[in-house]
Amino acid sequence: MGTERPPTGHDVELAALAAAGDRRAFGELVRRHGSAVRGLLRRLGADPATADDIAQDAFLVGYEQIVDYRGEGAFAGWIKKIAARLYLRKVKREARFVLTEAPEETAPVGSDGPGATADRLDLDEALKHLSKAERLCVSLCYGADWSHAEAAETLNIPLGTVKSHVKRGLDKLRIRMAPPSDSVPIDSARRENRG
Repeated sequence: MGTERPPTGHDVELAALAAAGDRRAFGELVRRHGSAVRGLLRRLGADPATADDIAQDAFLVGYEQIVDYRGEGAFAGWIKKIAARLYLRKVKREARFVLTEAPEETAPVGSDGPGATADRLDLDEALKHLSKAERLCVSLCYGADWSHAEAAETLNIPLGTVKSHVKRGLDKLRIRMAPPSDSVPIDSARRENRG
């Protein structure tokens, strides 16, 4: 029994093969996008074990609904939306998030402590400094590629509230992930070297 090579091709081609019953094609889609789905779930607030479980469930749902994927958008976006919806259902069931609460107390955005410079470029670390509502809204709108309206409808909160959470969250992320103020921007360094 020889080892067969996994199918190759564009995600749309693999999805069409999977819709026709080719399990190996779907397996290749899982291999390509599994870590991105788990990463999104972690950014939404899932612990590693929960992210793994929900990612697995998302791919099972995706396999069952693969005939609905028409290739009009990226497969990664399609499967991430499924995963995000599953995560939100779990969160609502457990009532872990209250999205209209006052922002949580977090470390001041501009605070520098040990290792602050190393953390500035780590998105996952920066997301931990957002309130739960900000983190969820930013991750849905930018990680899962949802529109503000989709997030508002799914979360059952006003559109303006989602937009506010996203704006505050992005502002905090920009500050947190900015290069240290004592560093010289690359363009300035180039101009100085040109004399």
